[in-house]
Amino acid sequence: MKNDYLQVMIEAIRQNGYKMQTMVAIEEMSELTKELVKFMRGEHNTDAIAEEIVDVEIMLRQMKIIYGIKDEDVEKLMVIKLERLKERLEGRKNG
Repeated sequence: MKNDYLQVMIEAIRQNGYKMQTMVAIEEMSELTKELVKFMRGEHNTDAIAEEIVDVEIMLRQMKIIYGIKDEDVEKLMVIKLERLKERLEGRKNG
């Protein structure tokens, strides 16, 4: 990610505070949920889903900044969780 964008996110946190940015993150996740439900009901709203995914990803990056979570730590946990998923899926296939 460009350093300029990192600075924009840091400034948003500075100006709005961590509580407000955390609430915005929750709101953005809710908006993504809403668009996914619309899709499941038959609406072809993939553009809206993509836009909400971007909003959620921006807010997740801010959450990592706010709560001091390193990208490397997230990657390690992701590998562990994906390995668990892989094992469950293989168990279904072989079971």
